[in-house]
Amino acid sequence: MPELKCTVQTCMHNKDFYCDLNEITVGGKSARKAAETSCDSFEERKSGTYSNVTGEAGPTSKIDCKATECQYNKECQCHAGKISVEGSQACSCDETECATFSCGCA
Repeated sequence: MPELKCTVQTCMHNKDFYCDLNEITVGGKSARKAAETSCDSFEERKSGTYSNVTGEAGPTSKIDCKATECQYNKECQCHAGKISVEGSQACSCDETECATFSCGCA
């Protein structure tokens, strides 16, 4: 599983730049650049809420990747060693992105 670093502090799954989900989904089926991807698992943190789905946030997560043009995508799974999800003040998944995305397009 890739090491996942997340700067989206407005997500209810973010705890100290790690994610408390065992698996996230990166969207962007027709993405050709990072800005066209998103963390589809994003859920906005409302005042005073925090979800602890896996019991603890950790540095790795399984990544279901819909960005089929990414060079790290193999059969809809991310095979990058590390990825970074960004969008520090996001209010919706459309305001997030997989900053590690690299187009493997010809």
